Amino acid sequence: MFAVLKTGGKQYKVQAGDVLRVEKLAANAGDKIQFNEILMVGGETVTLGVPTVAGAGVVAEVIDQIKGEKTIHYVKRRRKHSSQRTKGHRQHLTLVRVTEVLASGAESSGIAAATGTADARRALHNAAAAPAAVAEEKPKRARKAAAAAQE
Repeated sequence: MFAVLKTGGKQYKVQAGDVLRVEKLAANAGDKIQFNEILMVGGETVTLGVPTVAGAGVVAEVIDQIKGEKTIHYVKRRRKHSSQRTKGHRQHLTLVRVTEVLASGAESSGIAAATGTADARRALHNAAAAPAAVAEEKPKRARKAAAAAQE
């Protein structure tokens, strides 16, 4: 059985036992995660999603958080103003091993959904918005105000 899943703006065709390098996910090594955005499930019968397959999921185990190979961006401007610039970049990736493909019943599996780091930061920011505490007056200012009130 195989599935086509979508994560990090990319699509992957996977089956049990596959190892994937996907865009960084908010999970630690050894965690079990579940991809819920399944576009197609195949096997004896093929199920296409409109746009996703309801109840389908892919369970995976996080192996490690890694960095991709370095890409170098080199720019050279010729003619009168000969200047050059070199920039390097290494993409943050998550290495996962697919353990099983669920054609149905994924919502009741109890495994945490795979979310990207931007989604995790946004959820943490919205949840951790604590009510603003009333600022206490500074002690020196309070003493001066008390002294002025007595006079």
